Amino acid sequence: MSLSNQGVGAEGLLAAQSVLGAPSDMVGNDGRVEELWAMKAIEHAEVYFNLLCSVEPARLKLSGSQELDDQIYKDFKESFPDLNIAKLTEEDIKNAEAKVAWREFSNRYKHVEDFSLGSLVRMDSSKDYSEENTMLSIKIQFFAIEIARNRDGLNDSLRGNFKPTPRAPKVKGKPVVTKGGVNMAEIEHELQQVLGGQHQLLQS
Repeated sequence: MSLSNQGVGAEGLLAAQSVLGAPSDMVGNDGRVEELWAMKAIEHAEVYFNLLCSVEPARLKLSGSQELDDQIYKDFKESFPDLNIAKLTEEDIKNAEAKVAWREFSNRYKHVEDFSLGSLVRMDSSKDYSEENTMLSIKIQFFAIEIARNRDGLNDSLRGNFKPTPRAPKVKGKPVVTKGGVNMAEIEHELQQVLGGQHQLLQS
């Protein structure tokens, strides 16, 4: 996979704060939080693509529940019957009409944990994640699109065309520092404070 969770290729993603979910909105334009969310989205994409290269995609339960996956799949197919999920464009998610339809769809899944968290979606389902083949979405859009791709067989060819990429082990005690010199352990701590409502920026 050509995206890196050390900030390589993520610069363009950092500008998309509004898509990356509520916590980054709560702290305004803090570039460190944006960078953390981008890194988390890239890490998630790497893990997911390795899964697609390793197991039969139709067997995956992306939401963690077969029942919820079934509900999302049925609702998605009814809500977006003409969407070409094999080859998406940014317009499929971001034009004015699509935004309204996606907002209505997404609001039905507010009960799904982190439903509006930033995620990365491959535009062409036959290809790996890359800067040219990746767009930002929210988690429920990722679930809907990828559950449908998995069940419709659009991700089946990946196991024959790609091999899982071994992930570098995290070194204990060594802080992760991005290209911009940001210590991600500090950001992780701040993010936990934000999520718990304890961050100083959230205090009145």
